[in-house]
Amino acid sequence: MELVSLKKFSKESKILLLGELGYKSDGIFVLSVSGEKVIDSYINQPVKVDNMVILPGSEIILDDNPLSIASFIAEHGDLL
Repeated sequence: MELVSLKKFSKESKILLLGELGYKSDGIFVLSVSGEKVIDSYINQPVKVDNMVILPGSEIILDDNPLSIASFIAEHGDLL
């Protein structure tokens, strides 16, 4: 499995990726198909396109911060 940083992608490319995964964007936030902001379940904050992370083995979209990533690995480390 190869890890690819989304930081190198343009905002337009990130939004296209979201579309392929069944999500949308208003240009700032990641949105569900129904148009609701996607909330990072570990920090209870909306996920911004510019700061999103999709970890290998999942389609869960999180905010790219140490707490969310560490919490995800602790909970779902077997997916990585």
